[in-house]
Amino acid sequence: MKLNLKTIAAAAVLGIATVGSAMAQQAPASSINELLNRLRSDVREASQENQQRLQEFRQARNQQTSLLAGARSTLAGLEAQADSLEAQFANNQVRIDELAEELRAAQGEFGELFGVARQTAGEFGSLIEGSLASAQHPGRAGPLLELANSRVLPTRTELDTIYRSITEEMIYQGEIASFDAPVADLDCSGDYDVTRVGVFVSYAMCGGNPSFTRWALPENPVGDADFVLTALPSQPPGNILGAASALYNAEPGEIVSGPVDPSRGGLLLVYRDIPDLGQRIEQGRIVGKIILGLLAVSVAFGLFRLLMLVLESMAVAGQKRRSTPSKGNSLGRVMLAYESVKDHNEEVIEMKLDEAILRETPKLEFGLNFLKLAAGIAPLLGLLGTVTGMIRTFTQITLFGTGDPRIMAGGISEALVTTVLGLISAIPLLFLHSFAASFARGVQQTLEEQAAGIVARHAEERAGRSA
Repeated sequence: MKLNLKTIAAAAVLGIATVGSAMAQQAPASSINELLNRLRSDVREASQENQQRLQEFRQARNQQTSLLAGARSTLAGLEAQADSLEAQFANNQVRIDELAEELRAAQGEFGELFGVARQTAGEFGSLIEGSLASAQHPGRAGPLLELANSRVLPTRTELDTIYRSITEEMIYQGEIASFDAPVADLDCSGDYDVTRVGVFVSYAMCGGNPSFTRWALPENPVGDADFVLTALPSQPPGNILGAASALYNAEPGEIVSGPVDPSRGGLLLVYRDIPDLGQRIEQGRIVGKIILGLLAVSVAFGLFRLLMLVLESMAVAGQKRRSTPSKGNSLGRVMLAYESVKDHNEEVIEMKLDEAILRETPKLEFGLNFLKLAAGIAPLLGLLGTVTGMIRTFTQITLFGTGDPRIMAGGISEALVTTVLGLISAIPLLFLHSFAASFARGVQQTLEEQAAGIVARHAEERAGRSA
């Protein structure tokens, strides 16, 4: 009895674990028999559900097996079709080779002639497609390129296209023409008035100013991109632009000098790699910026001191014409010093005037030593930049060798640019110092002359009173 109860309890626990959710929703059994009946009922329901699921799985397996068989049958059909097409392709290729051999035999000696014609058409088609004249006359290279890619015998008309296109290109090379065309990378809207000088150079007028262009493929072509007129990334200097404007504004029949690039744009593209003023300054690195800072401060201070000395010189010149002294200029202050001691003898007056002149001298010479020092320091800073640039160059040589000269270009540029900046800074500072010192010496000489004259007049007056 105990064994049966343990067996029934274990079966009950198993049934509860199998149908846990259903058992959890039923009321507790009042006796073991009721619990056993419930367990038997749940086991039957679970067995039926398992049988149903097993049947569904078998049906799905049969369906997947049927689909797999159909896919294999389709694959076999496609493979057979591929084999058939491959065989047909091989037969067609054999037939094409036979027909090509018959065509070569029928052409005879003309085959080589037509081959040369196709080759010539391809070469001149590529040349004309990239020619600057195609910007004015687009589509000229199309018939030649079609003839070059054709596999049939060319007609008389197609053969005539070759020498006609060559003749047209020769004519276009010797003419100067203007036409309207769109130009990429320019700010003006709409089409531009483009001037073409043969097939060598072209430029578009934008706001009255010329901008050189080139006929080339885009930098990032997408698919079979066409040639377009594009403004040069960096325009040439002003003298070349001025020549282009003169050519554009010339009257018919007038002879003027204009720009011509015999390399068909190659020389103008060189200006793309020529650095501008800002890039030159950046090549000087920190030493170059220090030199420019010193130049700016020194020039501003030098101009200010030069202006003050000019005004002082004018004020002294005006004081010379007046007998009434003024404190607003150095000569007036010297004259006031004389007024304070004019009753004394000549020695006292002379010493007092010398003292007044000595007080005015530092005011006149203020800042001149700084300008002189800055003019001397600027070339030394340029020499410092030269040394640091050469150190950088030799470091690059040590690390990477001398195979690529562009690796050393940075250090050499720094060395040369700082030297140039130092000399450019020293020249105007020397001029400013020279002019300022000249005005200061002029005012000092005037003060000394007037002081000597005051002493002389004082001595004459005393001698006249004594007589």
